[in-house]
Amino acid sequence: MQSKAQTPQEYLNELPADRKEAVEKLREVILKNLPEGFQEVMSYGMLGYVVPHSIYPNGYHCDPKLPLAFMNVALQKNFVALYHMGIYGSKDLLDWFVAEYPKHSKAKLDMGKSCIRFKKMNDIPYELIAELTRKISVQDWINCYEKILRREKA
Repeated sequence: MQSKAQTPQEYLNELPADRKEAVEKLREVILKNLPEGFQEVMSYGMLGYVVPHSIYPNGYHCDPKLPLAFMNVALQKNFVALYHMGIYGSKDLLDWFVAEYPKHSKAKLDMGKSCIRFKKMNDIPYELIAELTRKISVQDWINCYEKILRREKA
């Protein structure tokens, strides 16, 4: 569900009460642990955490007017989603996350390529998300992203 909110606070204000607290806490954990250089924005109708053009002028290769995306948080119809492009771009990070998840949550991991789905708000492993958020610096993400682009062009 894409929001038309222009700011993160507008986005939070429109969330239903039963999931608002969880999304606010997830946002708080991300902001507290987000490495220096990333910026919070509204991106694709979701809370977004990006590498701004001031650091990476090339932007997102599909639309260079957009900053380079890193993470997003969104309320979907039946779950809260955390999109983490580092997990999608780094097998080592993916393997680490999959191994750590059961240590932090009794719920079965529900995950796509970069999307981690939380159907029950009490199952969100905030400490693990904090650690995941700290794992990649802006420069690490740029290097990973450019490596992926080079691989796609080859």
